[in-house]
Amino acid sequence: MKKQLSEKALSIIKKMQQNELTESVIYEEIAKFAKGDENKQTLIRLAKEEKAHYEIWRGYSQTEMKPEALKVLKFKFIARVLGFTFAVKLMENGEEAAQEEYALLAKEVEESFLIRQQEEEHEHALLEMLDEEILQYVGSMVLGLNDALVELTGSLAGFTFAMQNTRLIALSGLIIGISATFSMASSEFLAARSEGRSDALKSCMYTGVAYLITVVLLVMPYLVLGNEQYLLALACMLAIVIFIIAGFTYYTSVAQDQPFKSRFLEMAIISVTVAVLSFGVGVLAKQFLGVDL
Repeated sequence: MKKQLSEKALSIIKKMQQNELTESVIYEEIAKFAKGDENKQTLIRLAKEEKAHYEIWRGYSQTEMKPEALKVLKFKFIARVLGFTFAVKLMENGEEAAQEEYALLAKEVEESFLIRQQEEEHEHALLEMLDEEILQYVGSMVLGLNDALVELTGSLAGFTFAMQNTRLIALSGLIIGISATFSMASSEFLAARSEGRSDALKSCMYTGVAYLITVVLLVMPYLVLGNEQYLLALACMLAIVIFIIAGFTYYTSVAQDQPFKSRFLEMAIISVTVAVLSFGVGVLAKQFLGVDL
């Protein structure tokens, strides 16, 4: 017979119990559309593990529960859009924020610490077994993204002062960006072929798509804003650069268990520095060449 628990401990147990059941359902739902038999089996194993943990906590709470429908829908959507590896690792990262509650619970339920430790070790081992195609080409996407951010940020910043006309800047940026997209994708294809890789075409596609999406996003402010609002367009473009870097860095930091802050600062500092230097080049070019557009 289990000893009487305090209201605080019982509240924590019920919260953990609810999470375990909800995550079990999430794993089951994601397994239905995840590609690869091994990935499906791993997700099903994770679902069974979570359900087993739910049963352990149910023994303490003596309460039946239902999964949180909104949370299930949320992570199914994330898995569809950003990949199942990102979705499940994001979900597990959310659990780590509750360490203080587990420490409090351990004072009344001694086995909770052991259960938690075993759960983390096993789940982390299973999560490392997931093998999603998109993560195999993160290197190609980073190549396209970094090159587009640095090259186009610099070009657009330089054009901004030299041309002082959003339509001319957008036209020049699109021409350079689209040309560079084909150049970058073909370079990646040739590099992959020279290494004897059979996925050269797919690798160059990921690089090219990442580059092209970045081009469109950075040029967008110059297409949307009026001809005389070139400085505002520049500010918006730089804000989009920071947003892209933050979003992509966060994605890779979660999906690949990499540090976020250092990688974000590195990419942001490089891109903004290049933009500032290029803006200065535009100022000097306009002044010394005497060009007035």
